[in-house]
Amino acid sequence: MSALDSAVYTEATEQDKVKRVALSHLSIEVGHLYMEDIRRGEARIRTQFEQVAPWVAAATAAVSAEVRAIGTERPRVSTCFLIDDYFRNDTDPREVIENLVEIAKQSGITIDYLAREAACCVAGDVNVAELTAAMLLPEPPPGTDGGRPPLATSGWLCNGERSYPADSDQAMQVGPWRPPEEFGKRNHSIFLDVELWKEKQEVVGGTLTTWRQWSCPFLASVWQLLRLGMLRNYGEPVAQPQRWDADVPWPENWHDLPPVIQLNPRATPFAAFRSVSILPKTYLQIEHAVDVILKHLELDEAVVRQVIERGGEVGLTVPAKVTDRISHVFFDGDR
Repeated sequence: MSALDSAVYTEATEQDKVKRVALSHLSIEVGHLYMEDIRRGEARIRTQFEQVAPWVAAATAAVSAEVRAIGTERPRVSTCFLIDDYFRNDTDPREVIENLVEIAKQSGITIDYLAREAACCVAGDVNVAELTAAMLLPEPPPGTDGGRPPLATSGWLCNGERSYPADSDQAMQVGPWRPPEEFGKRNHSIFLDVELWKEKQEVVGGTLTTWRQWSCPFLASVWQLLRLGMLRNYGEPVAQPQRWDADVPWPENWHDLPPVIQLNPRATPFAAFRSVSILPKTYLQIEHAVDVILKHLELDEAVVRQVIERGGEVGLTVPAKVTDRISHVFFDGDR
């Protein structure tokens, strides 16, 4: 018998041991600022932190009471802040980070972790966005005829069946108009069609190059998965936090920073069993889109099972669906 004949074939996922990540009980997102927000000045940032602070205290108190009632361990709550260096990276970290952390502190908020939105696209040598997109499983509506390009080509994902016909030119209609319909609707539909990416072209070194620009809702979906400790690359956790030495100056460029920076040396773990995001209500549409995207992902079953089992070890019931582990607080205020 040859070596080839005696080879044992197994799925790649069976060979990759899924490594654990440390988990807090709750991850609290205390802000998500675009570069335009930063350019508006300190007053804008201070106002937002002052609105966020009471909700941080309330969320911390609630999870602390829950964990203490179980009585198995001390409550672990970490805070995080996402800054947009993906769509715009033309600011100087040296001028932004210290100022941001100090304003938060003055408002009663400690930022444990600062994350770069560009890291939701690529973190180190891992293309996190492509890794996540590969897990998308769109629901084809009944009677699909292939008239609309598939998700992998169009970059659009919806939570139901689109209207028909799509062309609004009455002369071109080939049948009666049919309204869109949400999958699993309750009495009436709330239909959402989400753009996940755009195909962009630019000339690089004399060659026309096509690349994919990911949408804010898609990157925010990756962000939620990172906060819940749900992403692995060949079993290895991705975009793990790195502590920043307080004596080391900040670099001039955002891409010279780690994907997730641990600012507070005493912080509990970045990832958590549950997450809550405290955001201005102008983010409501984005987070609705995030919910749709996450519900269309087929996550690594081994990772899902691992997190559920770890929750059971400490007396926590962890829902199988990641969307059931995510909550939001939307407060008044413009972005």
